[in-house]
Amino acid sequence: MNKELKKEIIKIIILAIILIFALIHIKEIWNFLGFIIQLIMPFIIGIVIAFVLNILIHLIEKKLLNKSKMKDKSKRTISLLLSLAIVLTFIIILLLLIIPQLKNTVQLFVNNMPMYEENVKELLDKFNIDPEFVQDIEEGVKNFGSVAIDFIKNNSDQILEITLGVASNVITVIVNLVVAFVFAIYLLAQKEKLLSQLNKVLKAYLPISKVTKIRDIARLSNRICASFVSGQCLEAVIIGVLCFIGMLILGIPYAATISVLIGVTALIPVYGAFIGTIFGAFLIFMVSPIKALIFIIFILILQQFEGNLIYPKVVGKSVGLPGIWVFVAVTIGASLAGVVGMLISVPIASILYSIFATDVNYRIEAKNSKKIIVKKKSV
Repeated sequence: MNKELKKEIIKIIILAIILIFALIHIKEIWNFLGFIIQLIMPFIIGIVIAFVLNILIHLIEKKLLNKSKMKDKSKRTISLLLSLAIVLTFIIILLLLIIPQLKNTVQLFVNNMPMYEENVKELLDKFNIDPEFVQDIEEGVKNFGSVAIDFIKNNSDQILEITLGVASNVITVIVNLVVAFVFAIYLLAQKEKLLSQLNKVLKAYLPISKVTKIRDIARLSNRICASFVSGQCLEAVIIGVLCFIGMLILGIPYAATISVLIGVTALIPVYGAFIGTIFGAFLIFMVSPIKALIFIIFILILQQFEGNLIYPKVVGKSVGLPGIWVFVAVTIGASLAGVVGMLISVPIASILYSIFATDVNYRIEAKNSKKIIVKKKSV
């Protein structure tokens, strides 16, 4: 038995041991991975924020400040501030559009409660429902407030515990966002220096061939992520505009607010459209249930159009990930890291897919070339 064969056998045995260990302790490993991801989540969010802002910074530096005689450091500061101003302005406009409409909808719902009760009564009468059953429902609705108060009194400890848990989670999210935002600004302000330091570390500890491979993967990752972000944003704008035009034609209320919401939630692959549709249908339902139904049918048609024509043309080609793997990536990302996981899962999966596809093609070509050499020798 030669040395190469022994090495291969040892590798197979080690991999089998690792696989068996992983299968036995799969739950502990999964929990540990979840803990690690939760621990580094602020920095992951910070990297995502920095990457998105970097696209804006790059555009501002190349398009607006390219001919300026300012120093590079001044250009970076101005472009960073302008990018932050653009993003914050967009968030503020979004909140100003959604929050007042949500408040008005809740107020409308409260004001129309008597009308809803009458509609329910009429509906039950049409189906010849027992009057006593209708009366029981009325009494249950009227007594809902007192029942809720009794429930709160009897379960005050549990409610306090839940409230404190929610408050703690909210504080944790806010702290994570602040840390992520500060980390993103630091990355953007010092990106050239950080890249230079990283390059030195790689050269110091790895062979040149490995460093070259890592650089190639980094370039591929940057290209795929940039294409994904720009393509996803363009797709969100297109679907938002189409939604606005369709809602105006159909006479559906809250056209501007819901179209912006649909566009923003469309940034989340696969599930984003459903989130926007549910929220939009709720707002419209408070005004007109029939128009809410029309809106849902319209969005379903628009989603088919978007999924079959817009997404493959705008995002699909640039990312190069088949639809089935997009669905798998988003589902796994959502289970691991919620909304953030849904956002970053597709570009990560695209990078892994591209690397794997390149490696597969390389290995097939290598095997084919070996076969050709063997044939030539035999001849």
